[in-house]
Amino acid sequence: MTSMTLTGRLSDRDSWSADGCSVAAALDVVGRRASLLLLREAFYGAHRFEEFSRRAQLSEKITAMRLKELVDEGLLEKRPYHDPGQRRREAYHLTEKGQDLQPALLALMRWGDRWVRPDGGRVGLTHSGCGAPVEVEVRCTAGHPVSAAEIEAALRG
Repeated sequence: MTSMTLTGRLSDRDSWSADGCSVAAALDVVGRRASLLLLREAFYGAHRFEEFSRRAQLSEKITAMRLKELVDEGLLEKRPYHDPGQRRREAYHLTEKGQDLQPALLALMRWGDRWVRPDGGRVGLTHSGCGAPVEVEVRCTAGHPVSAAEIEAALRG
């Protein structure tokens, strides 16, 4: 069995709906392809509008719309900068809320490496402290690795 176990009131799957689902709520915020590509670029160190547009290969219009949404959602914040001889501009930086998406983006990248690009994709991630590859793993708060089959889901409260 590879799915989680539904317990309590959740065990009868036909007696409840997934209204108020956190996955759906998160996808409402970051579920667009362009938004995820812009967040990827922010994790790679992009700050300037033209970097985001060029590196994510998005039109300026789409880049502007998605950056605005990410700022409005609190995932990115604008900070002013000024290059000599240029007008004042705004740079985009990840907020704590945006940085908290790192494991989700790394998990998507790892999944893509394994199932979509079996060659491993172009970018490899290693730990700067020891050089070992970076992996994403689900753990309980006691530190144990947890598979889907070992997860029990229940209504809160």
